[in-house]
Amino acid sequence: MVFRSILPETRGILTIVRRAATRTEAGAGRGERGSVAIVTDLPEPSADVLVRASRGVGRLTLDRPRALNALDIGMIRTLSAALDAWQHDPGIEVVLLDGAGERGFCAGGDVRALREQVLSGDAPAAARFFREEYALNARIAEYPKPFVVFADGITMGGGVGLAGHAAFRVVTERSALAMPETRIGFTPDVGGTWLLGRAPGRVGEYLALTGGTMDGADAIYAGFADHLVPSDRLDGLLDALESRADPPHALSTDRGREPRSLGARGPIGPAELVLLFHETPPPSALGRARPWIDDAFAAPTVSGIIDRLRVRPEPDAADAADLLVTLSPTALTVALAAVRRARELSDLRSVLAQEYGLVLWFAQTQPDLLEGIRAQLVDKDRSPRWQPASLGEVPPNTVHEALTFRPNPPLWD
Repeated sequence: MVFRSILPETRGILTIVRRAATRTEAGAGRGERGSVAIVTDLPEPSADVLVRASRGVGRLTLDRPRALNALDIGMIRTLSAALDAWQHDPGIEVVLLDGAGERGFCAGGDVRALREQVLSGDAPAAARFFREEYALNARIAEYPKPFVVFADGITMGGGVGLAGHAAFRVVTERSALAMPETRIGFTPDVGGTWLLGRAPGRVGEYLALTGGTMDGADAIYAGFADHLVPSDRLDGLLDALESRADPPHALSTDRGREPRSLGARGPIGPAELVLLFHETPPPSALGRARPWIDDAFAAPTVSGIIDRLRVRPEPDAADAADLLVTLSPTALTVALAAVRRARELSDLRSVLAQEYGLVLWFAQTQPDLLEGIRAQLVDKDRSPRWQPASLGEVPPNTVHEALTFRPNPPLWD
């Protein structure tokens, strides 16, 4: 089956779970050694991000495994502060971002808190979270030092925003990536529409509308990841990064360039090191499904997509159609337009600005976001009551209204 969802398996994972403040060495993550320097001089560091440096590698670990390392604004600020501190630090040559625990890298953001902010009328708090999160997404994409991410396990929503824009994106046999925002009456964000808009064929539209899950092979095929490394080899890759890191000027973070020969003189950099641990992924299920995905999801409207899915002979196409008719008509309509418009934009920052306007339009003007979060994560009855309830009732000016919404404050000053 190509169509998969991880939402039913991760009930409430977007809820922030407050962990005890006590830390143990065992909780510090994979590959920890006594020579690691714990960084403590950051402004107001979050207890849920471990920040340390060892042998030229600055390592950031999302450390709330019971909540699948879901993000809150304190974690975002700690990650940003560490990147600020390391950017001009000659002792840091490579940055590695990973997640504690074996189940997930990052399950996304605290959308229950978002719902509470909207219900209480605290629009500035919601805008502040998205501004800081998107700034971090752009920072990762533009970081001047090699940036490696281990997207091991569930990587959803905001987790894709952290992993999907890094220079070296590693997935494992346990990886499960998704942009499931339409399940809660929302639209893909955190630069997700930038990645979706550049996926092969109409795979981006398919993933955006259905919220389907990608395994490691699918993620590489769709352009959300670069390398498949078995989870039991991640410690070895970490050790290699620490012991053989290259100076920053000798490394390329351009995924389009060929890596330097392994026989070249001097230390080996991340591009070569990852290749030493990389395994060829199996054939992608998404690739095999391209005939029906490309045919159906090329239709100009969501209704047209559903009609085309209904006449396809593949069972997965019928499953996708059955799913789409249960989701928010407004979210589907806007998400489809957002991916297609992102395909025409020239850079990630422009796409993030578009997404920022869209998420605040949803948060400030649309009932479906609050209802979707209620149905999936608060009451968990899985029975949302969308407004409007059908695609035929979506006002014809909805896409224009959403894409021309002017958020205050703007994303970029």
